[in-house]
Amino acid sequence: MNSKLNLVLALVFLLGSWSAGQASDEGSPAGVWLTEKGDARIQVSQCGSSLCGKVVWLREAIDPATGQPQTDLKNPSPSLASRPMIGVQLFIGMNPAGPGRWAGRIYNADDGGVYESKIAWMGPNTLRVEGCLGAICGGENWTKVGGR
Repeated sequence: MNSKLNLVLALVFLLGSWSAGQASDEGSPAGVWLTEKGDARIQVSQCGSSLCGKVVWLREAIDPATGQPQTDLKNPSPSLASRPMIGVQLFIGMNPAGPGRWAGRIYNADDGGVYESKIAWMGPNTLRVEGCLGAICGGENWTKVGGR
């Protein structure tokens, strides 16, 4: 009987240690994330109480037509359309909206639009990023680059 109790206590201790390790990562999406299409990597970090997310890598970093770095061509502002895409901040006012969740706006370089957005940290390897235009929403899962 005593050995069964020791086994149960050992399991409880191991599960408790594992849970504590998981909890330390809970709600922390900081790091580099690969977009669902695999065409960009986004550096996510804390900026005060908000989340920042900027482009740090592009699969096609050089525009084949010009031989120059890709620029934010779809941006409706002429002064921003010539800026390099690497370094562009995608998250705007992305503030906490619950445990492991943020809400704000997101810049979509594919069309130059800014949309209402929600982000959900789904665990150490998945970040769910959604954008909405009115009641119509779409999203994708980003995958963590490298280890934890």
